[in-house]
Amino acid sequence: MNDTKKPNTSLQELKDQYEAARGKHLKLNMSRGKPSPGQLDLSNELLGPLDSFLTEDGTDARNYGILDGIPECRTLFADLLGLDRDRMIIGGNSSLSLMFDTVAALCLFGTGGNRPWQHYKYAGTPVKFLCPSPGYDRHFRICEELGIEMIPVPLSSEGPDMDLVTDLVRQDPLIKGMWCVPLHSNPEGVCYSDRVVEQLASMETAARDFRIFWDNAYGIHHIYEEVTLMNILDACEKHGHPERAYYFFSTSKITFPGAGVALIASGPDNIRELKGHMSAQIISYDKLNQLRHVKYFKTPDNIRAHMARLADELRPKFDLVLSKLEAELRGTGLASWSHPKGGYFISLNTLPGCAKRTVELAREAGVVLTDAGATYPYGRDENDSNIRIAPSYPSLGELDAAMDIFILCIKIAALETNKK
Repeated sequence: MNDTKKPNTSLQELKDQYEAARGKHLKLNMSRGKPSPGQLDLSNELLGPLDSFLTEDGTDARNYGILDGIPECRTLFADLLGLDRDRMIIGGNSSLSLMFDTVAALCLFGTGGNRPWQHYKYAGTPVKFLCPSPGYDRHFRICEELGIEMIPVPLSSEGPDMDLVTDLVRQDPLIKGMWCVPLHSNPEGVCYSDRVVEQLASMETAARDFRIFWDNAYGIHHIYEEVTLMNILDACEKHGHPERAYYFFSTSKITFPGAGVALIASGPDNIRELKGHMSAQIISYDKLNQLRHVKYFKTPDNIRAHMARLADELRPKFDLVLSKLEAELRGTGLASWSHPKGGYFISLNTLPGCAKRTVELAREAGVVLTDAGATYPYGRDENDSNIRIAPSYPSLGELDAAMDIFILCIKIAALETNKK
């Protein structure tokens, strides 16, 4: 923060305010980045009847077939994101499911003729993933579930600490993967610079089967400012590593989280491998839902216009959170926070040793936040300082009340810690 100022209110006065707030028996939830009912309502027309069940190539979408997704759906998202539709698979509603299945396939079968990753686990030397942190807890959960060791990597305003990343991947052949949320990252709001993308695409790696898991979840979720992201697949191909990255995207926070479409794109060999594994698992994903999305949006420009309306829904909530933090905490030295240009989250850092206590106090007063530490591998935030704020779901009135309690809890936790 800039100039520092001492909080004027005593710990006892703050606790009196806290007890009054707790006595209201509120139930306010800012734990996940859920779209609000107002955001979901913007896509209701998607649920209307289809005028035809036939795809552009004449396939009846109600029946079996087309494992990699209907051509017009692949074309729509390829044009939106600058991808190759022939190096893409359209899945179900969850990109997280595609991520899990991809990592699991590499554990079971390997890639490019290299050993399956589970071989190393059974030999007592499990493979490792680099995890830019603070990061997305569900990425870390995949690694834990599959027995992959995680190595935290600090984030800067441009992306991961690339000096550290390049040193690690060059030296250690057991580092097989890296998670990246490259645009409006969860929770920091970091946008990877062209320099970082180029380094990720070109760096020397000890593992021949090193893979980047490029979760571009917020690639078109601009709230305050549109940010352009270099295409990782093009960069990898340019630098002679066409199979290095898997690119993920979904409409979970664009249309309906439980009924959207997701995609994975990659190099031709990776897509061929994945389709081979998927053919043993599924005959086709929900082509009717793919067709609905195509008929509803029709063009990338219509998707962008829809995203502008979603930004209008989200912006007042981000404004409220940031203005409350500014008014109550700026200059106190008790907290610092991100100022994202888009995405779904605001990342806040308390004084060291205060995050868990802040979250605990908030929960007891009826405000549920993501667990402190969840944004780090194994839930271990060594400083016990990072808290993810998810403003999207509550109404403005609920968010206003929740932020008052949250800020009160930050102050109490800080003063309690200073007394010890």
